[in-house]
Amino acid sequence: MKLDSHALTVIDALLAEEIPFLVVGSYSSNVYGIPRSTKDADLVIELRDKSVLSLNKHLPQSFHLDPQLRIETATGTTRNVISIDGTAFLIELFRLSQDSHDQERFHRRIKATVEGRDVWIPTAEDVVITKLRWAYHLARSKDIDDVRNVLALRQTRLDWDYLHRWTLEHGTEELLAEVMMDVPPPEALNELS
Repeated sequence: MKLDSHALTVIDALLAEEIPFLVVGSYSSNVYGIPRSTKDADLVIELRDKSVLSLNKHLPQSFHLDPQLRIETATGTTRNVISIDGTAFLIELFRLSQDSHDQERFHRRIKATVEGRDVWIPTAEDVVITKLRWAYHLARSKDIDDVRNVLALRQTRLDWDYLHRWTLEHGTEELLAEVMMDVPPPEALNELS
């Protein structure tokens, strides 16, 4: 896993403040699928009794943490946005919601080491479930592409019972079936490598 230096700066601040986090979005799908470029980093954070503004003491002056919470319309989650002078790159800090999958995804997270840091990422199954949910609500083709790439590379190693349970609950089981129709069987991928 490779992270943008700006995202690593924010992760260092989260680690310094002992704020639990999870790297989501395209960075998480890049771990399990075919990497693509991105113009932002998405993190889910669990503040507990901490203030998000405590991160400011660890961030350079060029980082601007907007204290105003924004609401993400598709999922109803709230987030703060960090902008960085001289770049269009944004870092979005989503609050861990009470949504049952959001909670389970956070508790199932796994540790990866990135440039000497402990970084928490979702499982491959949770990447697929979340990306399908976003694609269903926002009709974003990049989310479908991410799902297809993860399924193509990981399909024989996924917990399909877990995937089916959540896609059924989220109403995305038909979307998963549609995407699977475009995913080559594992044998075909083995022939290409």
